[in-house]
Amino acid sequence: MKPINVGLLGIGTVGGGTYTVLTRNQEEIARRAGRPIAITRVADRNLELAKQITQGKVEVTDDAFAIVTDPNIDIVVELIGGYTIARELVLKAIENGKHVVTANKALIALHGNEIFAAAQKKGVIVAFEAAVAGGIPIIKRCVKAWRLIVLNG
Repeated sequence: MKPINVGLLGIGTVGGGTYTVLTRNQEEIARRAGRPIAITRVADRNLELAKQITQGKVEVTDDAFAIVTDPNIDIVVELIGGYTIARELVLKAIENGKHVVTANKALIALHGNEIFAAAQKKGVIVAFEAAVAGGIPIIKRCVKAWRLIVLNG
């Protein structure tokens, strides 16, 4: 079965931890997801750090736009922070039909409406739970509760 290819933007503290967790737990993640999920490309300004963390197992670049426009990437994980270049990258990823995962609070707070509208128009998902409540899985529960209230009147 074809793996889901992930492009990781930023491999600092959060990105490095994400890379480690996803690669260390690949078998369990594949079992739960029903197919393999593999980080295939990483972008970071610090190429040496990126190469050190990935140990030559994935392609490393300092051009984040190369990842969000790569036709082989299915999901872009944005972990660079800020809200200027991150906004551009996320919108470009969406424009190119990629699902996006972000832990970027500032990005969601300032540009969330624009990003979610673009994602809805393009038919992709923007997952942002890690940007809320320190990664506590609360968004899904809130949506479920809201649906129950609305549907049950």
